[in-house]
Amino acid sequence: MANDTARLANDLKVTVSTLVPDVEMMKLEVRLEEVLSNYEITRRSEKDIENDFADKIDIYLAARKIEGLSEITLSGYRNDLALFSAYVNKAVVQVTTSDIRKYLASNSKWMMSTVESKLSKLKTFFGWMVKEEMLLRDPSAKINPPKKPKRLPKGLTIEELEIVRDSCKSLRERAIMEVMYSTGCRLSEIRNMKVSDINSQEMSMHVIGKGDKERIVYLSIKSMHQLRKYLKSRNDDCEYLFATERRPIRQMSGRAIERIVEKIQSRAKLSKKLTPHVFRHTTATLMMENGADLADVQHILGHEQPSTTMIYAHVSEERKKQAHKKFHVQ
Repeated sequence: MANDTARLANDLKVTVSTLVPDVEMMKLEVRLEEVLSNYEITRRSEKDIENDFADKIDIYLAARKIEGLSEITLSGYRNDLALFSAYVNKAVVQVTTSDIRKYLASNSKWMMSTVESKLSKLKTFFGWMVKEEMLLRDPSAKINPPKKPKRLPKGLTIEELEIVRDSCKSLRERAIMEVMYSTGCRLSEIRNMKVSDINSQEMSMHVIGKGDKERIVYLSIKSMHQLRKYLKSRNDDCEYLFATERRPIRQMSGRAIERIVEKIQSRAKLSKKLTPHVFRHTTATLMMENGADLADVQHILGHEQPSTTMIYAHVSEERKKQAHKKFHVQ
């Protein structure tokens, strides 16, 4: 019991010094000792403290929803936080730095990018809890993100791109492939494109990206041609650019588009994995290879920060060789 009293006194000192940094510690210690001597103190065990993690997650996600986070992002947060909650099985206030470190190291199959993503979500959650004064300390604050190996995006070469084109078997497949490559759009942006978003004269499209930010993307002659052929073949009133073929005709899901890309890959027999994001990588990489400015690529891809686009700014060996010949002083 004496130990419990001493522990409470220490917790109170830490709390008060956090809220009032210039407090006189000697006077505080004496006053606490006087007050606590009038009480019998028994510290509750971990089992006695109610696990409120689920409620705290609901409160946090409700706040983030009001801030404008998309349903997909909110769902990702909920899944990761629920997994962590199940792992620690304790109240939010009881979570320690060690708990987080053990959780992040609990699955040897997780890639560094996965660990970084999970840590980022936990840091955002606990940081918000502290800011909202639901917690006094952030148990994730001392944990640094893991160092990720620098991997350049594996885009398609011009030759591979032609193989992919030849591997498309339907007008819809070819249209999806060409629009992905021409615009460099994310899967969610491709899925949400509408027929009314097309500006045929400008050969451009209006898209809404991350954080509901609007931008203009551009269609190549090939993509515009394939898109017209595909739209002409359709006989429906669906407003979305890419629609299902089975009735009722409706907007395609992201997974349905991914399955189409997987079918194209199986026919193309490429050594690289083909995904919607690979087309995005290809757009950026080939633009940079052909001398596009970093700022232009950034705006086309819809990156908020130039640093995100910098991963595409690697220079091919041939370009380095030619630049050396052209600019090196003999």
